[in-house]
Amino acid sequence: MESTSERLLTPGEVAALFRVDPKTVTRWAAAGRISSIRTPGGHRRFRESE
Repeated sequence: MESTSERLLTPGEVAALFRVDPKTVTRWAAAGRISSIRTPGGHRRFRESE
């Protein structure tokens, strides 16, 4: 089980941090460059700690 203190970021939030388009973040995740998890609804989320 994941800790409750871990913040999950949306692709848009990650994109803002790296100053890239959110679709770029999604491509990075698909290519395995950054790890992501899927919500029950199928959306990608990224751990803030990474």
